[in-house]
Amino acid sequence: MNNVIILGAPGSGKGTQGKILAGHLGIPQVSTGDLIRAAMKQGTPLGVKAKSFYDQGHLVPDEVIYGLIQEILDAPASREGVLMDGFPRTSPQAEAVDRLLKAKQAKVDRVILLEVDETELVKRLLARAAKEGRADDNATSVTQRLKVFQQQTAP
Repeated sequence: MNNVIILGAPGSGKGTQGKILAGHLGIPQVSTGDLIRAAMKQGTPLGVKAKSFYDQGHLVPDEVIYGLIQEILDAPASREGVLMDGFPRTSPQAEAVDRLLKAKQAKVDRVILLEVDETELVKRLLARAAKEGRADDNATSVTQRLKVFQQQTAP
């Protein structure tokens, strides 16, 4: 089984590198950011709840994320493992991932951390905002998201 976590600040390339690695390993890439953005776009109850947090650059509450991760881990496509892209983001989330996997008689096999200079991160995120029109990539929320990453995820 290959349960891999790829971590890094917003804009560090988790999604890009995660796709490559997940394809190489033959496992699904689980990006909570992509799942949340899809739910927001579809206007699901989860999406509406998440939008108020996400647009301000705050983390979506853990209970919402745990439900998403549980659904992914229960999916047949995840039988051989998953690549978690940008999750867990906090110590309690990491502990929850361990519990969810242990219940399936599995564990985290590898963790990869992508480190990128903050000036480069801001440049990448603002360029992405211009290219993709993502509301969560404005100057205010980018600064807030990087601050949240340093305070909650980096440790």
